[in-house]
Amino acid sequence: MATLTTDGLTKSFGGLRAVQDVSFVARPGRILSIIGPNGAGKTTVFNLLTGFIAPDTGSVRLGDMNLAKLSPEDRCRAGLARTFQVVQPFRGLSVLDNVVMGAMLRTSSIAEAREAAASVLDELGMSRLKDMRAGSLPIGDRKRLEMAKVLATRPSVLLLDEVMGGLIPIEVQRMISFIHGLRDRGLAVVVIEHHMSAVMRLSDEVLVLQNGQPIAHGSPQEIGRDPKVLSAYLGPNFQVDGGH
Repeated sequence: MATLTTDGLTKSFGGLRAVQDVSFVARPGRILSIIGPNGAGKTTVFNLLTGFIAPDTGSVRLGDMNLAKLSPEDRCRAGLARTFQVVQPFRGLSVLDNVVMGAMLRTSSIAEAREAAASVLDELGMSRLKDMRAGSLPIGDRKRLEMAKVLATRPSVLLLDEVMGGLIPIEVQRMISFIHGLRDRGLAVVVIEHHMSAVMRLSDEVLVLQNGQPIAHGSPQEIGRDPKVLSAYLGPNFQVDGGH
């Protein structure tokens, strides 16, 4: 497993500074959540990490590897994989074949890819859905399918973009438990999430962005008591246990 290190990531679009001087370390066996208001720069950070856009300044390293010149596909092959906030499965394909597409990153054998995809679906409790068309799934199952597609690439660092958005409470708890299991297997996990009760239960550490800049970094308990964070994002009545 590898450590993901960012140092001084900065990105502007025209006159707008979307991300400024963002640095953090995502370690194996740890869950880091990135939170902040809409427009805080969270998804831009993910796009910088995965190579969909290039930073103006700053660096991204996976272990000892500088990722600056790698494409998104090559970063995924190196072990850095992400989900997307707006899930876009191959709607006409079966659930299994969607996951096979991810598994093909690691093998040229269709049989091996199908075996790996079936294993991931079983891990997520989705085996009964394997022959369904992906386009017919409800939102909760589409979110799990997005996770399955990414896990089939066998990442060492996993970036999750609002995987709990739109889920009902029991689905949220199942997702938290599943992500904890990935952490316990040694993956480094970085999460963007607006579901603050889930963030507080899920995270080992939390990074808070406002207007593209880090304003706090610490444990969920520390973040839940930080006056800057309460003022900028959480509100004065926020409770550290995740209640409001």
